[in-house]
Amino acid sequence: MTNSIYLALDFPDWEETEQFLTRYNLQGVPVKVGMELFYREGIAMIEKLKANNHSIFLDLKLHDIPTTVQRAMKNLAKLDVDIVNVHALGGSEMIKRAKEGLLAGGASQTKLLAVTILTSMNERAMQEELGLQLALDEQVEKLASLSNASGADGVVCSVHEAEGIKRLCGDDFLTVTPGIRLKTSERDDQERVATPSEARRLGADYLVMGRSITRAADPKAAYHKAIKETVIHGN
Repeated sequence: MTNSIYLALDFPDWEETEQFLTRYNLQGVPVKVGMELFYREGIAMIEKLKANNHSIFLDLKLHDIPTTVQRAMKNLAKLDVDIVNVHALGGSEMIKRAKEGLLAGGASQTKLLAVTILTSMNERAMQEELGLQLALDEQVEKLASLSNASGADGVVCSVHEAEGIKRLCGDDFLTVTPGIRLKTSERDDQERVATPSEARRLGADYLVMGRSITRAADPKAAYHKAIKETVIHGN
């Protein structure tokens, strides 16, 4: 797996995004588009990224009643991106209907992921604020198992939970891990983080990296350093 890192485009608008990708010659790398950028620029930006040969993870984390999510996914299916996602806490029926919406929209190749517990959250916050009383890794595995049984192709999880999810759900069940940092980078607002080499060693299929690359003195060099680590430590 030589191109397993999605670059998080955490920019406020298309102008800054395009300037960054062009300045550092990062056209064609896989990218993650989140809510901030998509809500500002919409479908037109996805088409521009596709025209420059970017694989796209559209990270909107849908979480609503099943019918609404199904209809939203049917519309998103027309974008023909590589990955879309929902919140696993929406439950089994919502996940099933999300998959149905993708298929009804003709996106049979688009992978549906379910977000388990956000990597910005630690166990104390999960238990005290959300009222989920299992240990964090147990809760993540419970949501991963639910997602697998409901037709999701994989989950978004911390790298530290990827290995257990693989054991529980099988090697074909994808694990996509945000919170990946180069050793020289700050933790920022992520709690459960890891380096690219640790992520690959623990079985993550795809990595999401943002500020370690976008804030680097040489983003292109930082991106390729991360890729090199995943190749060296991957199996």
